[in-house]
Amino acid sequence: MKIKEKKVLVFGSGISGEAACSLLLREGAEVVLYDGNDKLDREEILSKIPESRNGSLQILLGTLADEKKAQLLKILDLVVMSPGVPTDLPIVNEMRDRGIPIWGEIELAYEAGKGEVLAITGTNGKTTTTSLLGQIMKNYTENTYVVGNIGNPYTSVALETTEDSVIVAEMSSFQLETIETFRPRVSAILNITPDHLNRHHTMEAYIAAKENIAKNQTEEDTCVLNYEDAVTRQFGETLKAKVLYFSSQRILEEGIYLDGEKIVLSLNGEKTEICTVNELNILGTHNHENAMAAAAMAAAYGVPVEIIRKTLKEFQGVEHRIEFVAEKDGVVYYNDSKGTNPDAAIKGIQAMNRPTVLIGGGYDKDSAYDEWINAFDGKVKKLVLIGATREKIAQTAEKLGFHEIVMADTFEEAFEKCVEYAEPGDAVLLSPACASWGMFKNYEQRGDKFKELVNQL
Repeated sequence: MKIKEKKVLVFGSGISGEAACSLLLREGAEVVLYDGNDKLDREEILSKIPESRNGSLQILLGTLADEKKAQLLKILDLVVMSPGVPTDLPIVNEMRDRGIPIWGEIELAYEAGKGEVLAITGTNGKTTTTSLLGQIMKNYTENTYVVGNIGNPYTSVALETTEDSVIVAEMSSFQLETIETFRPRVSAILNITPDHLNRHHTMEAYIAAKENIAKNQTEEDTCVLNYEDAVTRQFGETLKAKVLYFSSQRILEEGIYLDGEKIVLSLNGEKTEICTVNELNILGTHNHENAMAAAAMAAAYGVPVEIIRKTLKEFQGVEHRIEFVAEKDGVVYYNDSKGTNPDAAIKGIQAMNRPTVLIGGGYDKDSAYDEWINAFDGKVKKLVLIGATREKIAQTAEKLGFHEIVMADTFEEAFEKCVEYAEPGDAVLLSPACASWGMFKNYEQRGDKFKELVNQL
């Protein structure tokens, strides 16, 4: 679709919505930005979209009156959804019923941009894998962009891309719900465990959104999948694209796998040792899987093994993901604020090798916490709970026989209690198994607050 002079509604402000507006205005579209939050500051939004200075952007906030909504629906050629906006809202269904195309921000960027895309999704490990693959690709070609759910909207760079650009994109299920033509040259699904069920409602819908990443791929493309995840292994059998599996548990004929401590790539009948897990700076089996997924994607794209090997050994990991903060009075502090669901937080616990005082709780995404509590496995000496989920988590823990629970009303109080209970030789771990909303704007802000409190000790 040619964007010029089209009437486009961008649904949802925030970083993605603002970047989408900028792109559309640069491409000559007539743009309306709509957000249901009437508390937003119109001037502040405009200040973040320089292209709107000539008055070409209309902003609508709050609930739309029926008359205004009817007028709007009549004139629209396209709707671009921000990832945070549910796609089953009544107004979105009305747009669908009228036959108005509904794109996500990713689809808009893909249509407007050039180059080849390497796209990564999965419940956990996306950011680490995307950062690592981004580093490998930058070491291979300077013309690399790292975008998506990692905090840099694809729409913010799409118009700068050229035919020989490589776009490494982290994709959430929210972003993948609304793709039409988006076709990565190499895709990956790292794993699938329950998450965001408050948005997708069923596990089937969540899985379907993730699997959209490969829906337009052809025999010329590659999809990298986790052999040890039942959902992704079965999905591999249904694909047109060439499938490359990774495994931390078994030796594969074709793919990438752990053989003892060695990461081995087996491609076209040729086996190459890339490195050992002891040469990596990132802890835990889940991170070894992330490293294998990034290496497999790069190899499928044609990056020489020497570059992959060198980058894997140099990579220092990702902020807020089992990030070592400091050692104070014999206690080590780890920031795993990115553990925003039980499965991610299990990885945080598994990486600990000393008695641990754990901060958990936050916003309720309708998760179940049984598996997380069971993963404590004797390592957690105290669980300090905060946020909307604290009662629910406490009940689950008590039911499963874990009674070392402390409640806190604020994040600062939770931190003080951790300092009080931790003894030399222990770890304090922020790995909440919940989203940060309600107390913080995002998990980064929560992790930064934790690090600030540690550094003040």
